[in-house]
Amino acid sequence: MQKTFTQLENFGHSLKAPSYLIKPQNAEDIYEAFRFAKKMGLTVAARGGGRSYNDAALNGGGIVLDTSGMNQILEWEPATGQVRCEPGVTLEQLWQKVLPDSWWPPVVSGTMKTTLGGCLAANIHGKNNFKMGPIGDHVVEFTAVLPTGAEVICSPKKNGDLFYSMISGLGMLGIFTSITLQMKKVYSGLLEVHAWPTRNLKEHLALIEDNAPSYDYIVGWLDTITIGHGQIHATNYLHEGDDPNPQDTIKLENQNLPSRLFGVMPKSLLHYFMTPFVNDLGWWGVNTAKYIASLRRHTFRQPHAAFHFLLDYVPDWERSMGRGGLIQYQSFLPKETALQAWTEVLALTKKQGLPSYLGVTKRHRPDNFLLTHATDGFSLAMDFKVTDARRAKLRAMLLECDKIVLANGGRFYFAKNSETTAETALAFYGQETVDKFKKLKKRCDPNGLLESDLYRRIFG
Repeated sequence: MQKTFTQLENFGHSLKAPSYLIKPQNAEDIYEAFRFAKKMGLTVAARGGGRSYNDAALNGGGIVLDTSGMNQILEWEPATGQVRCEPGVTLEQLWQKVLPDSWWPPVVSGTMKTTLGGCLAANIHGKNNFKMGPIGDHVVEFTAVLPTGAEVICSPKKNGDLFYSMISGLGMLGIFTSITLQMKKVYSGLLEVHAWPTRNLKEHLALIEDNAPSYDYIVGWLDTITIGHGQIHATNYLHEGDDPNPQDTIKLENQNLPSRLFGVMPKSLLHYFMTPFVNDLGWWGVNTAKYIASLRRHTFRQPHAAFHFLLDYVPDWERSMGRGGLIQYQSFLPKETALQAWTEVLALTKKQGLPSYLGVTKRHRPDNFLLTHATDGFSLAMDFKVTDARRAKLRAMLLECDKIVLANGGRFYFAKNSETTAETALAFYGQETVDKFKKLKKRCDPNGLLESDLYRRIFG
């Protein structure tokens, strides 16, 4: 078993941690890593695509299991839409496998580079959370290796306590080895998108709430610098017969994002040209131009991949933020308090002179998973540029934002926030949930081998 000592980063390039990197190829390799960790007095964390914005896949001074090599699609049943995959399979591999047979993953993130193991550990949500729930709601079964060496099979009815805890469990109870998912039947390679502008936060949230029941997906862009202007995209699948040429639109060559801008410039170079504009004035100009361009309400059809994977349009876009990287801060608020809370949060960012350059809103519903981030309400994700000069001030401001969110009954999502404390996690999870999680962890991991920087930060 090869071990490499290396420095790893989070996706936002704002956090770094040196670790022993091991790349398992099967369940036995995973258990061997656990045995080695116990012998050497080290801890173990899992890492898939490394797309988390925080420290979920970092383990300073410990072992990191890079499961990206366990990336085989083991079974695919086009007749039923069920697929069984290893944990390192990416959403990109998955949709490209199932779409030619007229299926689509029921829940996807904003990037196709995430792995299924990571998706389950964070219990990711998509732009359709209000209708389809998180990815965990579409898992038929999974297998996992526990640090004890036990291999478990979990479904909603078999080992249900582990099923609803390992999905959302941040990789701290065991390591997924196979995942069986139910896909969504589609009748076209296109989606019908309705876009319209919003003038302020109050109107923005009201339109999302009012329109969500009529659509399959809904997502908003919010200008968090001027605090108000925005745009909503509400989207539906096409029904059977709506697309005159589904056999063409469903082809992979009509889904893949182009690698060149205007057919000329490689998109891999774009982030270099974006960097000079990633400052308060430059991003104000970008947001203003985007809002002006969105003033006309319109409807259009868009390929699935183009609609879902906006973060993949510009490769390495996050590097445009500069050496300090970025922090993404995402909060979830009940529909009754979201307007009040985010009005306070955005006013605070303006007062501190630390504006978010991008805001994305979604509609959500509660779920049954143990470490859930969801609520009957909305989420707002905000991107903040990190520099040496503003890092400490930015952290202090985000901790104040946490207090506002908590005071309004809010929650957080730990594929994102990198500053949230153990006290805050306890406040929104509740003592009963934390105690239940730690009891399960003691059962699955009696020697405390599974730890990450995130686990130590939010559970102590």
